[in-house]
Amino acid sequence: MSWQWTDDTLRALGGFLADRGLLSGELTTRRIGDGHSNLTFLVSDGPRQVIVRRPPPPPSPPGAHDVLREARFLTALQDTSVPVPRVLATAQAGEILDVPLYVMSYIPGPVVTTSTPAPLDSPAGRAEIGAGLIDTLVELHGVDWRSTGLADAGRPAGFNARHLHTIARLVVDDDNGDPPARFAPVFSWLTANAPQESGESIIHCDFRLGNVILAPDRPGRVAAVLDWELATIGDPLLDLGYFLATVPEAGRPANPTVQLGLAMCEPGYPTRSQLADRYATATGRDLSGLPWYTVLALWKLAVLYDYSARRAQNGHGDPYYSNPGLVPAFLHEAQDTIDKDGL
Repeated sequence: MSWQWTDDTLRALGGFLADRGLLSGELTTRRIGDGHSNLTFLVSDGPRQVIVRRPPPPPSPPGAHDVLREARFLTALQDTSVPVPRVLATAQAGEILDVPLYVMSYIPGPVVTTSTPAPLDSPAGRAEIGAGLIDTLVELHGVDWRSTGLADAGRPAGFNARHLHTIARLVVDDDNGDPPARFAPVFSWLTANAPQESGESIIHCDFRLGNVILAPDRPGRVAAVLDWELATIGDPLLDLGYFLATVPEAGRPANPTVQLGLAMCEPGYPTRSQLADRYATATGRDLSGLPWYTVLALWKLAVLYDYSARRAQNGHGDPYYSNPGLVPAFLHEAQDTIDKDGL
């Protein structure tokens, strides 16, 4: 996306940060992250640094890119065992920009995508990273979400079927509310096999290797989980199914989200089954229905990429999504998962 700070908006940001004792003087900004949704900037006055998150340029679909909701989840989690950046300030639309934003603490450390940096790049170090990812997911799903102030942040009862049909509304193309032909077979299978919720927890909904910061001095330790814009209260196995769908697997082409974490092809990283086993051991949850959640994750990604591609074609979204091979890659893997592992 091409949005950049102007002299006027940077001046407004500087005054906002100075009033709160966060930064002062001349500021520099740098776009960071591999995401294609909310925009993330490293802002510095030289000796100090903070992170600023804002939505992409409007228009946005209803309910999307809600950075203040994202800040709410981060604030709720900052005194729990889940490692997250600390929210330092929030601004409503009109205070600094024409959209809301929030400021969070800067957490040093690598964000791993296509390769694991030294000194974490040994087989043992990679194994610890994989274990740390699952252990962080276990910690998140163990948080007493009602006591954190999120009691009204979601509707976990009936979440699975409702979430499926909410996502489907992004691609329906007829008066009957049916999805297009290429989405229909997987949607029909998901509808016929939707399980009862396995539990209720805070779920991240985009948990993957590229959305965490690792501590550089301790292999395997997750220093912070990022990108909470999709977080809600729902079935914890949705997070596990999504995470596993982003992990490379021998014999399967790398779907577009797997390509954002190809480092996990390197020796030492756990396989999907090893990661699932670690989660099951830690939580005691029955994972016999896990294929449904992985298929849902893949189908959901196909829907979201298709929706984003249509926005890009209309001049309102990230051109990244215009690649015609992205959506079929998710749908093919979803169908392959049904054929191999379906219930």
